[in-house]
Amino acid sequence: MALVRTLLMTAMAMVLTTGATAWAGAPTEQLRGRVDRVLRVLEDPQEIFDFRELSQRSLGPHWKARTPAERDEFVQLFADLLERSYIGKIELYSGGERIQYTGEILDGDQLATVRTKIITKQGTEIPVDYRMHRVEDRWMVYDVAIEGVSLVANYRAQFNKIIQRSSFKGLLAQLVAKKQEATAEAPVKRASQR
Repeated sequence: MALVRTLLMTAMAMVLTTGATAWAGAPTEQLRGRVDRVLRVLEDPQEIFDFRELSQRSLGPHWKARTPAERDEFVQLFADLLERSYIGKIELYSGGERIQYTGEILDGDQLATVRTKIITKQGTEIPVDYRMHRVEDRWMVYDVAIEGVSLVANYRAQFNKIIQRSSFKGLLAQLVAKKQEATAEAPVKRASQR
């Protein structure tokens, strides 16, 4: 699981740090446009990721039982976890890999999957799919799948296990502890704070 998560975060980082050519639908163009604005995304990752939708899908059936305040707290903690991991991977990204946009699949006018491939320095190709939905006039990412492994499904399984063993409050406590641990070990400076 840790390897998949590391690959996933690296893939997300690379999409925002490399320019590529090849495909041209509306979801792909908007994703590519975000790639060209890396610094803006570093300052505000919500530019491309719909953290509320990501959170709802990752919490799965447990979302409905939550109060609005619990949902807001979960979204904030989960977004913080993803942002820390994500920004950390971008800062560690050394370059040399390439990304190719290989296609997109539209599901009506509200859902799309943008298919990409990361090509490593060694020539290995890693497929990365960005699942997006339209929010007003923008396309936003609500899931990323690397080599067929979904970020949402991965977290949903983990969160479900924690809730079943403990409780939703136990899950929140673990997310708070991870945030505090990360802050104590190596605080992530946002681009806007540099």
